[in-house]
Amino acid sequence: MSQVSAPRIGVLAIQGDYAAHAEALNDAGAVPVEVRNPEQLDGLDGLIIPGGESTTMLKFLERRNFFDSLKEFAHTRPTFGTCAGAILLAKEVRHPAQKSLGALDAVVERNAYGRQIDSSILVEPTSLPGDPLEMVFIRAPRITKVGSDVEVLARRDGLPVLVRQGNLLAATFHPELSQDRRVHRHFVEMTMQKKQN
Repeated sequence: MSQVSAPRIGVLAIQGDYAAHAEALNDAGAVPVEVRNPEQLDGLDGLIIPGGESTTMLKFLERRNFFDSLKEFAHTRPTFGTCAGAILLAKEVRHPAQKSLGALDAVVERNAYGRQIDSSILVEPTSLPGDPLEMVFIRAPRITKVGSDVEVLARRDGLPVLVRQGNLLAATFHPELSQDRRVHRHFVEMTMQKKQN
C-alpha cells in the first residue's frame, strides 16, 4: 500500500499562539510551516488561521495582496480557523461587522462571551471519537447561525463551537492550548483525505 507523505500545514504566524499550533500539528503527524507572506501559501496542503485580534490581522493581510491569496486558499484547500481565525473564515461577522474571507457558511459574533476576564475552560461532549473535549475559551466569538451543509461537531450552551464544512474547520475555542490533540488530528486527517484525492 502506498504511503502518503505527511501533509505540510501552514500556520499563519502573524498573531496568536502559532507556536502552540505548530507543536500540536507536529504531535498530530503533520509538518508545520510558519506563514508570514502570501508566497509561503504555495505548496501547502492545509492552513491554520490562529487566534489573535481579527481587526489587527486584517490590517496585516491588506499588505502585498495577502488577503486575496488567503481567500483563494480558504475556498479551495483545507483551512482551520480558531477563535479570530473562525471570525475571518465566516461569511458574515457581527458585533461589529467586519470584512472576512467569506468561506464558511456561518454568522459569527465577535467577543460574544465578554472580556479576557470572562475566559473559561470547559469540558463538553463532541462527535469526535473519545471522551468529552477540553475547550479553552479566551474572549471567544459565538457562532450564532450555520448553513445546512455545516456539520456541528461540538456545542456550548446549545450553540456551535466546533464546525466543519467540506475542507473547512472552525473552532471558537483554542484547541492548541489543550493537551488533547483530537481537533488537530481531525484537521490533519481532513488534509490527508484532500491530498489523496
